Amino acid sequence: MPVSDICKRNVVTVPSDTTVFEAAKLMRQYHVGDVVVVMQKDGINNPVGIVTDRDIVVEVIATELDARVITVGDITVSSLAVVHESSGVLETFQAMAEEGVRRMPVINTQGDLIGIVTLDDLLLLLGKEFDAIPSILTREQRKEAERRH
Repeated sequence: MPVSDICKRNVVTVPSDTTVFEAAKLMRQYHVGDVVVVMQKDGINNPVGIVTDRDIVVEVIATELDARVITVGDITVSSLAVVHESSGVLETFQAMAEEGVRRMPVINTQGDLIGIVTLDDLLLLLGKEFDAIPSILTREQRKEAERRH
C-alpha cells in the first residue's frame, strides 16, 4: 500500500518567516502537533522544514527566547526527511527509523507537498491489519471443516 493512501492531506503549512508564536497559534487552531515549513516556487509547495510543538518548547520556551521574534526558519533543521507518495508503508517505517523522526511530509514527483504521515498513522494501520488475523484463522479452520464433511 502506498503511503499516499494513508497520509493526511490537510497539512498546516507556513513560510519560513512565520514567527514561532504564529505557528503555535495555528497548531492550537487546527489541533495539530506540527506545521510544515514550505517554500513556494512555480506553484509548488516545497517542504523545507517541520516544526513540532516539542521543538517550540525545547528550542524557544525552555531557552527563554521570544516566540514573537524567533521564526520557524530559525529553529528548523537544515535537512528535512520526506517520503515519496508512492513509497510503501514498510519503506516509510524504515525511513522514519533511519532518520529518527515520527513525522514525514509526503511529496509527489515534482516535490510538491501532498500530505503528512506520522508514526501514529502507521501504527493505527498495523493495528487494523493485526486485528484481521484472528478472522483469517477462523475462516481457514471453518473452510477446512466444511471440506471434510
